[in-house]
Amino acid sequence: MTWTSGQRYLAEFLGTFGLLLSVTGAALFSLNLANPFGPGVFDPDARVLLIATALGAGVIGMVYAFGDVSGAHLNPAVTVAMWLAGRTKARDVVPYIVAQVLGGIVAVGLLAAIAHGSTSLWTSVAGAHGAALASQGYSGNGSPYTMAASSVFLLEVTFTFFLVLVILFATRSEGFAKNLAPIGIGLTLLMTNLVAIPLDGASINPARSFAPAILSAAVNYSNNGWAIQQDWIFWVAPILGGVVAAAVERVMRPSPG
Repeated sequence: MTWTSGQRYLAEFLGTFGLLLSVTGAALFSLNLANPFGPGVFDPDARVLLIATALGAGVIGMVYAFGDVSGAHLNPAVTVAMWLAGRTKARDVVPYIVAQVLGGIVAVGLLAAIAHGSTSLWTSVAGAHGAALASQGYSGNGSPYTMAASSVFLLEVTFTFFLVLVILFATRSEGFAKNLAPIGIGLTLLMTNLVAIPLDGASINPARSFAPAILSAAVNYSNNGWAIQQDWIFWVAPILGGVVAAAVERVMRPSPG
């Protein structure tokens, strides 16, 4: 079965659209449920679990839906790693990344429009933590996160490396559990977000961070400038993690025969 370039790029757009609907939707809409008993009364651990689970489940669905079409990268770091591993053509790298970014922006824009229909929810979204539509960050520039940039960089490199390595191994054509790869990928992403959300919001995907950051800057929410100013780290660190994962996967390829 052969797919056209346009179909593959559309698959990346739709898959990343679904991914951002899952994770950003859970992050934004749970703000309205965070204080059902009054200001300051909420369970942050439950919210972390909700967001991570929504992302993991969403990714499983998107990979099963679009894996045969485009490979369901849904992440610029994965696309770069797949290219370095020789499993994606060079001419597809930029179109894939553009499609992923656009899919994320459309998804976050749609979620913001939905949130705007609720006064209480929009008030929460426009507050200190939700000012950047649940984008990622580190200490300074008004960000609600308190981690140092160096720690966040190391975190994003490490967990993106781990995620991409799982993707590269689980989707090998000779892999014994290839049909279960989406489940393994989704569970790995769930794990990385459970660990990283309390620290920097858990990017591990440049498209995941860029879409809410650029939209929050474009519509001028209060206290929103920090997200787009800090977004560079959520491009460089995840892609670096993907590059290292591709190198390790090449080293660990079995010998022919």
